[in-house]
This record gives sequence, C-alpha cells and structure tokens, in this order.
Amino acid sequence: MNTIIDGAIRALELLTSGDRDVFQVMIMTLLVSGTATAISVLLGVPLGLWLALEDFVGKQVLSSLVNFGMGLPPVVVGLSASLLLWRSGPLGNFDLMYTPSAIIVAQAIIALPIVAGFSFAAILSIHPKLRWQLLSMGATPWQVNWLLIKEARLGLIAAIIAGFGRVISEVGASMMVGGNIKGQTRVLTTAIVTEVEKGNFETAMAIAYILLIITYSVIVSLTFLQHDKKIL
Repeated sequence: MNTIIDGAIRALELLTSGDRDVFQVMIMTLLVSGTATAISVLLGVPLGLWLALEDFVGKQVLSSLVNFGMGLPPVVVGLSASLLLWRSGPLGNFDLMYTPSAIIVAQAIIALPIVAGFSFAAILSIHPKLRWQLLSMGATPWQVNWLLIKEARLGLIAAIIAGFGRVISEVGASMMVGGNIKGQTRVLTTAIVTEVEKGNFETAMAIAYILLIITYSVIVSLTFLQHDKKIL
C-alpha cells in the first residue's frame, strides 16, 4: 500500500519538476503509439469498410483472420517483426531494428486487426438499405463511403480508442524490436519493466501512474470527439 501511495507522490514530483528523462520517455511513447495508431486507422478503416460492403470469395476466411488478429499475442508479433527486421531478414537492409520505427511497425501490426474488426462491426451496424438508397439518389461510391463513415462515427472512434489502448499498453513486442534503449527507444511500459528489474518499485509505480494519466487523457479527448456531432 505504501508503494502505491509513494508512487503517486513520486509521479507528481517527476511531472512538476520537469524531469528530462521522464518527459523524453513520455514524448517517445506518444510519438510511437500515436503514429502506430494512425497507420492502423489509415489501413484498418478501409479494410473494415471493404469487408462490410463487398462480397467476394474468401470473405469469411479474411474476416476470421481479422478476428484472430484482434487477439494475437504481442510477443508473437514482436518475434515475427524481429525476424523480418534483423539484418539477415528480408527487411534487414533498412536498418530498422532497435529504432522507434521498428516499434511503430510492430505496434501498427498489433492495432491493425483491432481497428479493422471494430470498423467492420461499426459499418455492419448501419441499416443495410442506406447504401443502396444513397446510390439510387446519385451519390458516387466515394460519397457513399464517406457518408457511411460519418454514420458509423461512434463505432469507428471506438475502434481508434481500442487500437490506441492496445498499443500504448504493449510491452513485449516493443522490447523485442526496440531494445528498450534509454534515450532512443524506451517507452513508458518498457521503462516500468526496467525499474521493476532494478527493484525500484516506487519509481516503477510512478511511471505507471504517468502512463495511466496519458492514456486516460487521450481516451477522454477521443471520447469527446466521438460524441461531438460537429465532427465529420
């Protein structure tokens, strides 16, 4: 109990004192997870839209793969990404291993099926006749898709929240491909692991509080956007 209270006090001290190392890790966390989430949204929303609206051979197989990916263990993603990014791997010439870019790649892979799956469900929740009504009124396919996205706004932003929440809390894949290098690839989750390994439970708890504050702040902002009817 004392560790929990002392951790909260320590977190407040780190934030108010402007601790350089902590803020560097905070910025790296937001940069990596934010970019990974953005990539997953750019790829996942169109994929979910396509799965929901189009009929094609193998649709059920692809849908099942998306659903399977939503529960894919991050450590498996980290291992797979490592094999791809190692110098002996197919993408080794890009020298991405142990860089922020490697973490972004791994986290984007983790978030992609989550965003796609939630988007698929959000589009399916719309009345099926709406699409044909819009087409019959002369709307182009692009206009129809945009209007469907607007109609499914609540579910799509929920997809973004779910994807972001998954990657900002992820640790296994980040350590495997990023190496947890101080000042370069260390993020809040890997910093917590490092402090625990050192036996600095108070500092680890403080960083955990900071992670919770950042996560909650981002999710609250997205929730306000979710319910703001002026958006989209």
